[in-house]
Order: sequence, then structure tokens, then C-alpha cells
Amino acid sequence: MSLPTLAVRRECRKAQRCVDAVAANLEIIQARVVAAVEKAGRSADDVRLIAVSKKQEAEKVRAAFDAGQPIFGESKVQEARAKIPLLPAAVRWHFIGHLQKNKIRHALPLFEMFHSVDSLALAQDIQRIADEEGVRPRVLLEVNVAGEGSKFGFAPEKLKEEMEALLQLGRLEIEGVMTIPPFAPEAEDSRPYFVQLRELRDDLEQQFAMRLPQLSMGMSNDFEVAIEEGATYVRVGTAIFGER
Repeated sequence: MSLPTLAVRRECRKAQRCVDAVAANLEIIQARVVAAVEKAGRSADDVRLIAVSKKQEAEKVRAAFDAGQPIFGESKVQEARAKIPLLPAAVRWHFIGHLQKNKIRHALPLFEMFHSVDSLALAQDIQRIADEEGVRPRVLLEVNVAGEGSKFGFAPEKLKEEMEALLQLGRLEIEGVMTIPPFAPEAEDSRPYFVQLRELRDDLEQQFAMRLPQLSMGMSNDFEVAIEEGATYVRVGTAIFGER
């Protein structure tokens, strides 16, 4: 057998191990989600897992989809535009990164939900382009609950001040809020931020007589705590796909 043939076979075996690892990891995460939901006394239908596929190869995404994962999260429009055509049309895509103004028009047809509308100005830009395109994007409002200078998002009080203006943007289907807490080695350290987001959501619902059913919070290191505190979307990447 020639050396090139041996190399090809080794690469094939390596690729298959990758596919098998993704499927096995996904099964573990799905079981942990179910256990967390049951522990919290919630319905399994209340929580949806987003497999964060940013910087992951299309083959790994397909492996997770084939193993029963329907929703994937991307954070770069250019990467998503290249990756999405390589995958089945039934795959559902959520945008979870910072959306640049010049990428809005490209992003709107790709994603069923935007988790990271992080300012009134961005929301107004989405409204204008959505009106031109005749679409009604589903969005979540990103809240910087910890006030970290390195992260995007509304300050909680600023969101309350600007909510009335956001509600005037008739093209946007505002379904809830999202946060990314400071990274902490212990999952319990994230709990206060999840509680703060949930309580902010409750205040907004009461103040503006509206429903904001979606809470997008929790990642690989803390999603079980997020579920206990009311998350309806959890975003898990590394624990499914491995390090990028």
C-alpha cells in the first residue's frame, strides 16, 4: 500500500473519530440539559439547546445535526454565509455575536433569531433594513448585566430608559433578553447574573405590559445553573465540539 493511500486512510479515520466524538458529546449535553430541567421542575419543552458552531467545520455541524441537534449559533456573518450552504436546509441558525451595521442585510435572510441586539442604534438600523427587505426579524436584547467594558450590551437601566423607543420599531419581534456573564471557573458564580437578567425581564414585562418569554443565558461552563434560573435558550459550543 502506498504512503499517500495510508495517509488518506489515517485522515478518514481521524475524521470519523471527530464525527463520533461530536455525537457522543452532544448526547451527554442533551442528558445534562434534561437533568437540569427536571431538577428545576420545568418542562423539557421550555429549554432549547443552541450548539455554538462558530469556527467549527461544516462536517462537525453536520455530525451534530445528524445526531439530532436542530439549532446552531454563529457569531460572524461572513463565516455563516460560507458555511450555511454546505449544510442541510433543515438546519436552523441563530446569530449570537455582535452584528455590524454593514452586515445586517446579509444576515437577515440567514438567521431565524438574533440574540445580540445590543443598542438602540443597532435596533434602528435593523428596523430600517428589515423594512426595506419586507421581513420581521425575531430578536433578543443583549444586556451587559455586569457592566464589563469589554462586552457589548445595554446597561440594565439604559434598557429600561430606551424600551419605549425599541417598542416603536414595528418590524422587530422582540422576544426576550440575553446575557453573557463574566467567565468564572465555578458555575455558581454566574447565578447572580442570571437572576439579575430574569428579574430585569420581569420588570420590563410589568412596566411595559408585554411578554418577553425568552431568556438566552448559560454556556458550556454554567448552563445548568442558567436553566435553574429560567433560561429558555442555552448556548453550548466547546462541550459539544471541543476546543476551536
